[in-house]
Amino acid sequence: MAIVTVRYFAAASEAAGREEEQILLDGSPSLGGLRDELERRYGEPMARVLRSGSFLIDGRVSRDPDRPLGAAVDILPPFAGG
Repeated sequence: MAIVTVRYFAAASEAAGREEEQILLDGSPSLGGLRDELERRYGEPMARVLRSGSFLIDGRVSRDPDRPLGAAVDILPPFAGG
């Protein structure tokens, strides 16, 4: 089991109803496992953010569901701009 600190920004924070939490995940946690857990907890509003957002895992961007998690994950919504 592993405890991962998840920080939510903008629409992700709205979907979760919080800015940060610690989540206990079984086994060797991966990004895909975290996504599944967040969708289970927060439903379709979070699923929409996760489909188009980015994941910052210990300072590195990833969307690979097999990517192992580190101590912290930031959930970032898509950004507008150019």
